[in-house]
Amino acid sequence: MTVSTQGAPAQGLLPRGRPLLELRGIQKTFGPVRALGGVDLVVAAGQVTALCGDNGAGKSVTIKIISGIHPSDGGQIFWRGEPVDIHSPKDSAALGIATVYQDLALCDNLDIVQNMFLGREPTKFGGLDEAPMEVAARKTLADLHVTTVRSIRQPVSSLSGGQRQSVAVARAVLWNSQLMILDEPTAALGVAQTGMVLALVRRLAHQGYGVLIVSHNLNDVFEVADNVAVLRLGQMVAQAPAAQLDRQSVVELMTTGTVGGQPFVAALTPANGTVEAQP
Repeated sequence: MTVSTQGAPAQGLLPRGRPLLELRGIQKTFGPVRALGGVDLVVAAGQVTALCGDNGAGKSVTIKIISGIHPSDGGQIFWRGEPVDIHSPKDSAALGIATVYQDLALCDNLDIVQNMFLGREPTKFGGLDEAPMEVAARKTLADLHVTTVRSIRQPVSSLSGGQRQSVAVARAVLWNSQLMILDEPTAALGVAQTGMVLALVRRLAHQGYGVLIVSHNLNDVFEVADNVAVLRLGQMVAQAPAAQLDRQSVVELMTTGTVGGQPFVAALTPANGTVEAQP
């Protein structure tokens, strides 16, 4: 018996490096406050893009627009090269976008299987069909090499921070998401748990998923990111391959919008979804 994935995207994963999600000129205001002033962003399939910025830079607003929580006031979103409108979290999920927030939205009183199928439980003869749920949950965790949980029936309340992140990501993978947005996934984690989460992020990209990781921790960013995008005061001041930036230049961009007093100019390369930059 197969598990229904109603609402999951029918399209397969794009080749690595192809633009999966593009924001062009995205704007957002809250009353007199301009949160985003024409943000451009490219997230490619099979790559990790890090979104960096100081508090108030617009990171949370950006991911909430992608996730359908806030509507944009201008600009256009492209998904797999086609313009789309995202009006709600349901629209975002239907495209294949999954957002894992810091609080993870897991239920502590339920076990791993129950959390992974929450709201999408298959039924049989009027009751839950437990067997396919367990098979699908076990396979998804195994495919992601999540091996530290002792049982898929283990209560989520007993999991470590890194294990909880792994379950939240596995839930998104189970439901055929193509883009994973991870909001501060290593916040408040120890060294070992951080290593577990970063290894999971690398595996996601290696398996062809697009990953957008929002983080203040530049050590984590340069550990896993293929591309780095920097927001400052609602403006995208840089997006470039991680190899063309370093921690100091990202800090300068976050605080002044420049590198060595000069604007950082980036040029998108639509052919492969990566970015070439000339400081």
